Amino acid sequence: MSDKKELEVSAIENGTVIDHIPAEATFKIVQILGLYECDSAITIGNNLNSKTLGKKGIIKVADRFFPDEVINRLAVIAPNVTLNIIRNYQIAEKKYVKFPKIIRGVVKCSNPKCITNHQPVQTKMEVFDADLKSLRCCYCERVMRHEEIELL
Repeated sequence: MSDKKELEVSAIENGTVIDHIPAEATFKIVQILGLYECDSAITIGNNLNSKTLGKKGIIKVADRFFPDEVINRLAVIAPNVTLNIIRNYQIAEKKYVKFPKIIRGVVKCSNPKCITNHQPVQTKMEVFDADLKSLRCCYCERVMRHEEIELL
């Protein structure tokens, strides 16, 4: 047996690495970031071994960098992810997600009578309680706990 360790997911020269994703949230992050339409090289690893999470996901997007307001949208489903900005195969910057005060167009309102479920109105959620991960609809004022949150 060799002492040599290999990366489970290959390195990228420039781009963004999203790491420490709970395994069940990996493809939700792909959806939130709109990576299905991305023309950059994307590497997705899921159910990888993790000392802290047990199983984790990782997403590497070559030659693409995300603004903070997009990154912070990830807090809804994966509040402890880290983003590594890669330049010349090195980590140039490390970012952590923060709960934004308002989340637009990411979460569906759980109130079936809410205008956002019947009219072409973008959802707008206020982070009601970051510790409990509760959101409140800015239109109908319905409060949703973390387990009720459904992505659009």
